[in-house]
Amino acid sequence: MTPHLKSLSTPTGPHPAEPAPASAARAAAKDAAEGVRSALRPDPRPVDGRHPVAWLTITAPRGATPTVHSLCACGRDLFAAGHRRALALIADHEQHRTTCPFINPAAPSTGRTAA
Repeated sequence: MTPHLKSLSTPTGPHPAEPAPASAARAAAKDAAEGVRSALRPDPRPVDGRHPVAWLTITAPRGATPTVHSLCACGRDLFAAGHRRALALIADHEQHRTTCPFINPAAPSTGRTAA
């Protein structure tokens, strides 16, 4: 015996699709999932005219040789490895901060003066 099947009615013309009912909770969750910002956050770094100019990176892992890297916006790029050389570069970096024209514009320049 064959089962009785319902036959669908034939459409008489094109009909637009009906949208599914949306709930408010679903719409809010969808916005959050798609990364839509609901509010703008303030800039975490206020603009006060300051910016990094000189960097001193010290790496001294236990039981290993310490290293120091001194960088400056004026073009200074020095590296030292070993305890004595690292300490000397740290002291030199401190001295450079007082004479660098990028950090201290009133510092005397080390180059030639104009005639």
